[in-house]
Amino acid sequence: MADRGRENGAAVVEPGGDGLIRVRGDMVFSTAGSLLEQGDALIAGEGPLVVDLSGVSKCDSAALALLLEWLERARRRGTDIRYRHLPDALRGIARLSNVEALLPLADA
Repeated sequence: MADRGRENGAAVVEPGGDGLIRVRGDMVFSTAGSLLEQGDALIAGEGPLVVDLSGVSKCDSAALALLLEWLERARRRGTDIRYRHLPDALRGIARLSNVEALLPLADA
């Protein structure tokens, strides 16, 4: 059923074990609110955390805002968070917005 939701533009944030968080689907304006809530529940746990974005199929500037918000929330909780497999489109948006250096990246 999760795959069917992804076909309709839905997105999910799910635990992958050992501090890994996986994002699948579209990270766009229409999914940002849901992703924020899902991710917030997962970053409330113990760190360090790695957010794997290899399952992201589409993204826009809302994805960048979401990553920066998760980063801020994690830091307020004293949790280290890093991003892995940043999509090229998202990296381009971050570069154009002059915030690429703010995103802590994990080794692939």
